[in-house]
Amino acid sequence: MVVRIYWFMLALMISASGSARETNVSHAFAILGAPKYASGFTHFDYVNPQAPKGGQMTLSVIGTFDNFNRYALRGNPAERTGQIYDSLFTTSDDESGSYYPLIATSARHPDNFAWAEIALNPQARFHDGSPITSRDVAFTFHKFMTEGVPQFRLYYKGVTVSALGPHTVRITLAQPNKETMLSLLTLPVMPEKYWRHRSLGAPLAHPPLGSGPYRITDWRMGQYVVWQRVADYWGASLPVNRGRWNFDTLRYDYYLDDNVAFETFKAGAFDIRRENNPKNWATRYTGRHFERGYIVKAEQQNSAAQGTRWLAFNLQRPLFSDRRVREAIALAFDFEWMNKALFYSAYRRANSYFQNTEYAARALPDAGEQTLLAPFKNQLPAELFHRVFQPPHTSADGFPRDKQLAALKLLRNAGWTVKNKRLINGQSGKPFEFELLLPAGGNNAWALPFQHSLARVGIRVTLRQVDNSQLTNRLRRRDFDMMPALYPAMPWPGTDLQISWASAYLDSSWNTPGVQDPIVDKLIAQIAAHQGDKARLLPLGRALDRVLTWQYYMLPMWYQASERLSWWNKFARPSRHPGYALGLDTWWYDSAKAAALPPQRR
Repeated sequence: MVVRIYWFMLALMISASGSARETNVSHAFAILGAPKYASGFTHFDYVNPQAPKGGQMTLSVIGTFDNFNRYALRGNPAERTGQIYDSLFTTSDDESGSYYPLIATSARHPDNFAWAEIALNPQARFHDGSPITSRDVAFTFHKFMTEGVPQFRLYYKGVTVSALGPHTVRITLAQPNKETMLSLLTLPVMPEKYWRHRSLGAPLAHPPLGSGPYRITDWRMGQYVVWQRVADYWGASLPVNRGRWNFDTLRYDYYLDDNVAFETFKAGAFDIRRENNPKNWATRYTGRHFERGYIVKAEQQNSAAQGTRWLAFNLQRPLFSDRRVREAIALAFDFEWMNKALFYSAYRRANSYFQNTEYAARALPDAGEQTLLAPFKNQLPAELFHRVFQPPHTSADGFPRDKQLAALKLLRNAGWTVKNKRLINGQSGKPFEFELLLPAGGNNAWALPFQHSLARVGIRVTLRQVDNSQLTNRLRRRDFDMMPALYPAMPWPGTDLQISWASAYLDSSWNTPGVQDPIVDKLIAQIAAHQGDKARLLPLGRALDRVLTWQYYMLPMWYQASERLSWWNKFARPSRHPGYALGLDTWWYDSAKAAALPPQRR
């Protein structure tokens, strides 16, 4: 009996010590590798921790807004409303996939991230002075699960978030997954007392109670919104905030037309302009304000992962169900001519969904990729296995006859014939025509040449420009044939790929083309299962990239080879640029520079 008790107690001790070894207390996290900043760091390297506070920065927004709820299921939220609330952890702008404490101070978790117990900073406060507690964290998650977008409920199905005490919250996953856990660390923490009897899906006519470094103090719906720095912001001295949020006031003025906005910028109506039109950059940033140094013009090369522009086919339209049709339309997009004639060769052609990263499929499939793709060989384009995907390339002379002939061949093979200069379906007799939906006031100079190019192969395209609200609503209802899509920068293949591509997230507006592909689903499932394992993610990411590009679910347009920024010369900025962001939150008002400007521009 004594021996039996001895072995029982020894087993308990071994079990307890094993659990202790498996449980970690972390102050920062990284998806891959280790966080750049060790525990106890005082500030990010790309800030000036002694930056003075004060002054105003005025910026412009193209479009309009009609509410202050970033998470409303209808309407167009005001600029910056995604930053009303602080989150448990926040990211840095000079690395990808790392998380540092904001509302939280640390987290206790096992190696497999099946759960995490997060300690909150007792000093964390909402703007009315009330404490941010674990109840608010649990409430926020429950609010998103019951009233948020469907993809949130699907992505976090089986996850529980509960308050263990005023300043301790526990997150338990349905299945252990590091990236899923880390994605919850940046969930905005909303005040239960404000949102308890309000719908998360409904627009707000007045700003909600917030907790971030700025609060909205003035606005005129659809015209402007003013953010004031919170003088007693609870988190101002935290390492993640030191040297940031330096302006007393941030004002966003709304314009319906970008050309009007540009002229008002030169007149001094707002301070900073990010130029997306290469022609403007090359020809219109001139005049006495530039010559006298009143306005600065700067360009910085992009070397990190880049967001890319594409044209999304609505795959729910029978017209675009055939891959050969989608490829034929891609052949009619003469990027080289557009880039030379319209954009002063400022763009580079997008050719990957992991642009500027090692996960882009820029070589023939290696053994690891071949193993992943071999089971689907009969379901995939044959070219995928022996050619590197490259968008169609032309001589930029404006007459790509070889591409037109190749497009017509693909269309004939797909059942279309040309009659009286119109492309006609051989079975239904219907002409090939569709609508290209465009944002009003944007840089749409490329649309007319694309329309003319398609007309040469018998396809009639109607161009329709709508304002931002209509564009958003039609995207959500999937009420479009084709529309531009900005694909965000992807530094690595993460679980958020599900929202962009997986069949289960068909209703997600992030899955703009409406992809339903079992091969894509299987590759993304393996990506989700191997988070943190770079050796496995590398062939998986490249294999997924090949499938997505060769299936022509979206037509590749371009990305900016550099950032083009111009500003009135009254600001200072740190000597080191963050690399993954513009870094405007680290700038400050420089009274000495401002004194050299005309009085009305200071």
